[in-house]
Amino acid sequence: MSVNDRPGSSPRRFSGREENRFRVLRALYTHPGSTRTELAEHTGLSRPTVSVVADELVQAGLVSQHEDSQPRTGRPPVLLSLAPGAAFAVGVDMGHAHVQVAVSDLSGQILGQRREDADVDHDPIDSLDLARDLVSEVLEQAGVTSDRVIGAGMALSAPLDRTSGAILAEGILPNWSGVQPALEMQRRLGVPVEVRNDANLGALGEHTFGAGRGVADMLYVRLSAGIGLGLVLDGHPYGGTSGIAGELGHLRVRPDGLICRCGNRGCLETVASSAAVARLLASSRDERITVERLLELVAGGDRGATRAVSEAASTIGEALASVVNLFNPQLLLVGGDLAAAGETLLEPLRTAIDRYAIGPAAGAVTVSAGALGSQAEVLGAVALILGESPAILAADAA
Repeated sequence: MSVNDRPGSSPRRFSGREENRFRVLRALYTHPGSTRTELAEHTGLSRPTVSVVADELVQAGLVSQHEDSQPRTGRPPVLLSLAPGAAFAVGVDMGHAHVQVAVSDLSGQILGQRREDADVDHDPIDSLDLARDLVSEVLEQAGVTSDRVIGAGMALSAPLDRTSGAILAEGILPNWSGVQPALEMQRRLGVPVEVRNDANLGALGEHTFGAGRGVADMLYVRLSAGIGLGLVLDGHPYGGTSGIAGELGHLRVRPDGLICRCGNRGCLETVASSAAVARLLASSRDERITVERLLELVAGGDRGATRAVSEAASTIGEALASVVNLFNPQLLLVGGDLAAAGETLLEPLRTAIDRYAIGPAAGAVTVSAGALGSQAEVLGAVALILGESPAILAADAA
């Protein structure tokens, strides 16, 4: 039987016993603290089958059990959960100018994180080596050996083929031409690696750990040197046929605008990314404006910086209005560098959506900053592996 634990995960074929283990492990991932009777309901397996499988998994150290501590009459039920220390997941975020890593146990508790500046866009090999070194450091600090890591998720600021992990538009990261990110990272870490677009993993991070928990339909727009959109539809991340859904930054908004790094002209990110806004402001001033300086000026109430961010937000909001019409989300979260501008960014973005989206769609969506800030992508990379852990562990327990 072909099984996909999450959209985008690699299909796995299980034997009958492996399939039963997978169902129980998946149910415990989505419903931790379940009784055996509840597991039978969640999995569709018989109560005796669940008991046999659960006992095997407890014996293998993959599942822990404890009595319910809630006051009640009679014997307290035994609750089952994935054993947090049975395996670990690694997340790697390769931003345009930083490398960030994290390690988590099976319960989703983050045991360690590290972040360092790096010229990722221009130095892929050095950046991959840095990621390897940072992962080694956080694993050592967490007391986790590499043989207990079931996989690593990796976020990259480029459109990526979901199956091969290859960069689909090499003009966006020209210095990564010929580099296979997943394969290169796997060689360095010695564990399976799955690579996804950073905005997609930012959406998954917020949906798993942040402001999007429990929300069935949500969008996550990442506003940094590039502009990306991650989608969660009906409770699941959506990447499209090839895994590149959500390339909002390459939506054409200025037919006579600047040529974009993707090769087209007038893309949204040429006028509204953090880098584009900083360049616009610098053109009227006798100083170099970095994104950090831009945000400092906004925080200080500088009128020019505030207007530059506000106008960019209006342009982004106009583009997002069409997306809101298409997907009718409940929640739209804003992340990336520009999210730090707060209401200077969010208020005109909301206004544009209200103006250009149809009334029912605009009225249904809440627009706010994400809860995870700069951690959204790396935690999404962790969540990618945690979501696949039931399938991985079911096969490994054979």
